[in-house]
Amino acid sequence: MLPTRGYATKGPTSVLEPFKFERREPGPHDVLIEILYCGICHSDIHQARDEWGGSIFPMVPGHEIVGRVTRVGSQVKRFKVGELAGVGCFVDSCRRCASCKEGLEQYCEVHLVLTYNGTERDKKTPTYGGYSSQIVVDENYTLKISPKLPPANVAPLLCAGITTYSPLRHFKVGPGQRVGVVGLGGLGHMAIKLAAAMGAEVTVLSTSKSKEQDARRLGAHDFVLSKDPTSLEAHANRFDFILDAVSAPHDLNAYLRLLRRDGVLTLVGAPPKPLEVRALSLITKRRTLAGSNIGGIRETQEMLDYCAEHNVTSDIEVIPIQQVNEAYERTLKGDVRYRFVIDMKTLGV
Repeated sequence: MLPTRGYATKGPTSVLEPFKFERREPGPHDVLIEILYCGICHSDIHQARDEWGGSIFPMVPGHEIVGRVTRVGSQVKRFKVGELAGVGCFVDSCRRCASCKEGLEQYCEVHLVLTYNGTERDKKTPTYGGYSSQIVVDENYTLKISPKLPPANVAPLLCAGITTYSPLRHFKVGPGQRVGVVGLGGLGHMAIKLAAAMGAEVTVLSTSKSKEQDARRLGAHDFVLSKDPTSLEAHANRFDFILDAVSAPHDLNAYLRLLRRDGVLTLVGAPPKPLEVRALSLITKRRTLAGSNIGGIRETQEMLDYCAEHNVTSDIEVIPIQQVNEAYERTLKGDVRYRFVIDMKTLGV
């Protein structure tokens, strides 16, 4: 076993603090990765505080991981020692169900092995995430990272990037389409960058007028103050696709009315309580309300390659791990542009 250092929370009301644990020795198909950077996702906070229920403690969060390969198993073919590698939201799956066979492991129908707050395929051994010094992952669930991009800025692509890329690709967003992005945060800022890179005309829909300048800097062509009914009405029946990245309670119907006939609104945010949807908001224009969950390994690698080709990364604030609890509170206040990333070398300070 490999002695490993990290930060963990011991319960839903506890702070994150130093924690020692063990990783498995790399098997024939595994790579050992020294973690360089790990992003802080809002879902880390939800799970660390057991806001979704079922959390497993002690918990080492973190699923936006970029590091360097330090050891490879005897059968590993895709990675060499010294190369950059990434780990996203899951590290294994059943590999046998229809979803896994189609490269859609995120929808595994048997057992998806989450990077943290989950269990291995034996459904007993807990998994620990990226707020740690190293991680061991099967090469088939490990991602190649281009050296063209700064690794700290790449880390959030492993969740925020693929969470927004996947629905944009699935619903074939591209040139000539009008795309709305609801919410300008960690997910929303990546949606703007990616949709703009794909050639769409991007409009940000936000409750905060102060975010307009940043929205345009990120690539948005237009900005709508969503708490102004007049502004919303002026954009009725306009959009081909809307990506809703808001995790707080909000009125879905106000945004559904902005879709043209056969338009699609996809949810990637996860509000804690159910959202009300009026049937007529969908029926009158044959609109579609959909949801999307991260991406499979193949699509995540596609996204990383696309971002390297188009020079797309996340806007970040790098912090030492000793500031992780403060970063959680600042994330809840929206006081970050747009993703915190932990510099893991500070773990040894």
